[in-house]
Amino acid sequence: MESKIASSLKLRYHPVAILWTDERPKEALQFKKGRWGCVMWLFAHAAKGQIAVFDRETYGCWGGGVGLGFGNQYKNFPGGVECFYRFLSQGNEDWVPGKKVAQEIKKFVRKDFLEDFLQGERYKESFELVKKFVEQLPIIDIPNKYVVFKPLRDIDINQERPQVIVFLANPDQLSALIILANYKREGSENVIIPWAAGCQTIGILAYQEANAKSPRAIVGLTDISARKNIRRLLDKNLFSLAVPLKMFQEMEESVEHSFLERPTWKAIEG
Repeated sequence: MESKIASSLKLRYHPVAILWTDERPKEALQFKKGRWGCVMWLFAHAAKGQIAVFDRETYGCWGGGVGLGFGNQYKNFPGGVECFYRFLSQGNEDWVPGKKVAQEIKKFVRKDFLEDFLQGERYKESFELVKKFVEQLPIIDIPNKYVVFKPLRDIDINQERPQVIVFLANPDQLSALIILANYKREGSENVIIPWAAGCQTIGILAYQEANAKSPRAIVGLTDISARKNIRRLLDKNLFSLAVPLKMFQEMEESVEHSFLERPTWKAIEG
């Protein structure tokens, strides 16, 4: 389907539909089994017009497996969840079991990963805060075999039911999307910016909103690791906005006769 929103905002990249399915799309991009990769790489390719697919053996990285909805893949992180808690905070170098794991994996991982494993990404201050963050994530194991990223233009909305539609927008376009998300709603907090991995803000956190009585949209690509990973694939000044299907349909209906037809927006978009 063609999106009125994308057309009105003159988005450079295709909105991406995220689907759960038991049928693998033909000629879809997919990571090799057991190989590391960032989910957002394939998201970027979907935004450029290709189809990407993931399953429980090809989700790229442990956080990506979690973000896509393939259960708690942090359990499979080198050294288990405790090493992951330290990886995201202050690192494993001063923890004897973690340092031992680092020696064991040294020959098999990238140098940058090993450095982060030992020194920590330092996105949270402490092991305890990371542990609480993970415990609060809406980790699920979806009932289907595949998660598919598909350009919205290739979706037949009467035949396929995406869980989420994701837009890529520059700051001006994101501002318009936030206004549109609140246009028919009471209150002013119908869009949220949670701290999470890039794949989690378009995946499990958006899935959770899709099941809410009044779903909210989620701003993402505030994850600097994800931004680093896609900087050669997409424009530098983009953020994502993940919109549950019900909310997306509401926003599509709001385009006509809204602020998007008024001089203030016309002045900004020009």
